[in-house]
Amino acid sequence: MEKQGTILIVDDNTDVLLAAKLLLKKHHKKILTTDNPFNVESLINDHPIDVILLDMNFDRDAISGQEGLYWLKKVHHQAPSIAVILMTAYSDVQLAVEAIKNGATDFVAKPWQNDQLLTVIATALAHAEDKKALNKLSRQTQGLSQALSTPQSEFLGQSDAMLQVFDTLEKAAKTDANILITGESGTGKELTAHAIHAQSPRAQMPFISLDMGAVSGNLFESELFGHKKGAFTDAKSDRVGRFELAHGGSLFLDEVGNMPLAQQVKLLAAIQNRQITPIGSNQVIDTDIRLICATNEALPEAVAQGQFRQDLLYRINTIEIRLPPLRERAADIPLLVQHYLDIYQQKYRRELSLPASALRTLCEYHWPGNVRELAHTIERAVILSEGNELAIHSVLVAPSQMQTPENASPVHTPDTFDLDIIEQRTIRAALKHHQGNVSHAAKALGLTRGAMYRRLEKYGL
Repeated sequence: MEKQGTILIVDDNTDVLLAAKLLLKKHHKKILTTDNPFNVESLINDHPIDVILLDMNFDRDAISGQEGLYWLKKVHHQAPSIAVILMTAYSDVQLAVEAIKNGATDFVAKPWQNDQLLTVIATALAHAEDKKALNKLSRQTQGLSQALSTPQSEFLGQSDAMLQVFDTLEKAAKTDANILITGESGTGKELTAHAIHAQSPRAQMPFISLDMGAVSGNLFESELFGHKKGAFTDAKSDRVGRFELAHGGSLFLDEVGNMPLAQQVKLLAAIQNRQITPIGSNQVIDTDIRLICATNEALPEAVAQGQFRQDLLYRINTIEIRLPPLRERAADIPLLVQHYLDIYQQKYRRELSLPASALRTLCEYHWPGNVRELAHTIERAVILSEGNELAIHSVLVAPSQMQTPENASPVHTPDTFDLDIIEQRTIRAALKHHQGNVSHAAKALGLTRGAMYRRLEKYGL
C-alpha cells in the first residue's frame, strides 16, 4: 500500500518521539519530530503537514493538559486543515471532551496500543483531507463575488465570417484545449471567451477573467496565484488568486500580449506544472483550469522581436480563433444595431423607431472601434435623441465623410463633428434623464463620480 501523509510528532520525551517515529515511518510518507512545541509554527510553514500528534503536558505543566490545549488552539488558528491528535499519560475523560471541543480530531492515552494509534491516525488523515477539500471550496467561494464577470450580452452574427467563427468555437469548446482569441479592440474577445465557457463541459464551474494589461508587475503573482497574510507590506489578509478561483472552470487572461517577459516565465510554469504557490506560502496548490487568452497584438511578430516567449505562445495557442473587424462583417450591422437599440431603449426607458436613413448611415460607417464603438454610438444616440426616432446624426459624421481608408485619419469638420459638443450633449441628456442625480448619470455613462465632476466643471454644467 502506498504511504500517505506527513505526520508531525510533538513531545518533550525523546523516547516517545523515537518509538512513534519507528512505528509510523513504515506506514506514512514523512515523519517529523520535535521536543519543543515552540517549533511547531515554523514546521507548519516549512512542510505540508497533514496530522500532528501533540503531547498535552510539557515541562512547565506536568499533568493539567492546559499546555496541550494552548498549542492545539495555536495550530488550529494557523492551519485549520491540519488534524491534531492529543496524547497524554494522564488519561482523563473530561480533558478529552475539552480537547475535542477545541478542535482536536481525537485523543489517545500513553502508552498506546500500536494498532489503535495507527487506526486513529488513519482516521485523522481522512478527516484532514475532508477539511482541506472544504477549505479549498471556501477559499474558492471567498473571492468569486468580486472576481466573476458581469452578465454578458448575446454573441451575435449572421455573416459568413461570423458563421466560420461560430463553427470553430463550437468544436473547440467541447475540448479542454487552450484557446487564443485574436482580433482588434472592440471585436468581442471577452464575449467569445464567455461563449466558449458556456458551451464547454465546465459551464457549471466558475469563469474568472483578468485584464493582464491592467496588472502592474508587483501585483502579477498576487492576482494570479494569491498571497498569504503578511507576505508583503500591504498583505493585510489572505488573497485567493485567479488560478485557484477558476479551479474546475475557465480562466480568461485578456491582453496577454502586454505581459513583460519576467511574468511570462511565471505564467508558463503555472500552465506547465498545473500548480501554483501563493506568495508567502510553501503550500503547492494543484490547479485544474481551461485557459483562454486574448490579444490584439500580433504575437508571432512579438516572438520574432524577442518580446514574447515562443514556448508560452505554443502553450496558449492550441487553437486560435480570429475575430473579424466589423468592417469585414457588414452584414451583421443591422442585427447588432437592433440588438443594442433594444438594450438601451429598455435601460433609458425610451421608445424610438429606426429610420431607414439612419440604418444606412450606420452600415456605411467604417467602425474603427468595431462592435464596442457601435454599442456606445447607439447608447449615445438613444440618450440624445429628442423625438421619436433614433437621431444618428447627433453622434456620427455625415455619410459622405464616413468612408475612411483603413490607414487614414477620419475627416470631419467642427460644424458637423465635435467630440466636446457630443460629450456635453450626452452629459446634459443623462443628467436630465436622471433628474440631476450626478451619481446615477455617471453610472449610466460609465464614468466615475470624479470623472463626471471634472466634466461638469469643464463644461460649466
